[in-house]
Amino acid sequence: QVQLVESGGGLVQAGGSLRLSCAASGRIFGRYTVAWFRQAPGKEREFVAVIAWSAGTTYYADSVKGRFTISRDNTKNTVYLQMNSLKPEDTAVYSCALKWGGGTIYYKSSEYDYRGQGTQVTVSS
Repeated sequence: QVQLVESGGGLVQAGGSLRLSCAASGRIFGRYTVAWFRQAPGKEREFVAVIAWSAGTTYYADSVKGRFTISRDNTKNTVYLQMNSLKPEDTAVYSCALKWGGGTIYYKSSEYDYRGQGTQVTVSS
């Protein structure tokens, strides 16, 4: 089993920044891809960003491109999401998900093997 724990959420004013962390623990063997998703009240969960085992491969939702940066430290089994220039519409519960394998990129939460509980991000106007 693998456990994912997100941290770093909070309340921030529009234009501010937050850095989220996703720490993986448990039976971690081999390569894996990690993605961030978010879900706002009354809305479906949406893809935010993904990073493959090779950290050079990253993809972002158009809504966050240029403002968010995903990175990873494989020695710590931790993935980060640096969020800059935050907007009120970024308010949501952010969660990370892990899928075994280092190559293929997936954009749907249901395609991942493990998911965390999430951390709340609230951006005030």
